[in-house]
Amino acid sequence: QVQLVESGGGWVQPGGSLRLSCAASTSRFISDMGWYRQAPGNQRELVATQTRGGSPNYADSVKGRFVVSRDNAKNTVILQMSSLKPEDTAVYSCHARVYSHGSRDYWGQGTQVTVSS
Repeated sequence: QVQLVESGGGWVQPGGSLRLSCAASTSRFISDMGWYRQAPGNQRELVATQTRGGSPNYADSVKGRFVVSRDNAKNTVILQMSSLKPEDTAVYSCHARVYSHGSRDYWGQGTQVTVSS
């Protein structure tokens, strides 16, 4: 069983910055790794993901403000969030697609990000 351990998150004022980190408890091959979020009353949505060796993919709402980066050797992913807005408030969850005799999706427990004054 693979665990995704998240850290970071919390409260920040509009315009501020936060950094989320996620580490996978496996050395197996991970193709996609990144972040999704879910605000109350909304469906979970993609924030930013990066395929192994590929370019990052961002939601239009975060382009130019968020940066996702992976360390393939360590199976970790970081989301650097800047110029945060109240509408970025949500539970952010790490995601990883792990390959071992086929692929399987894993999710972190989620971390709350609150942007308010």
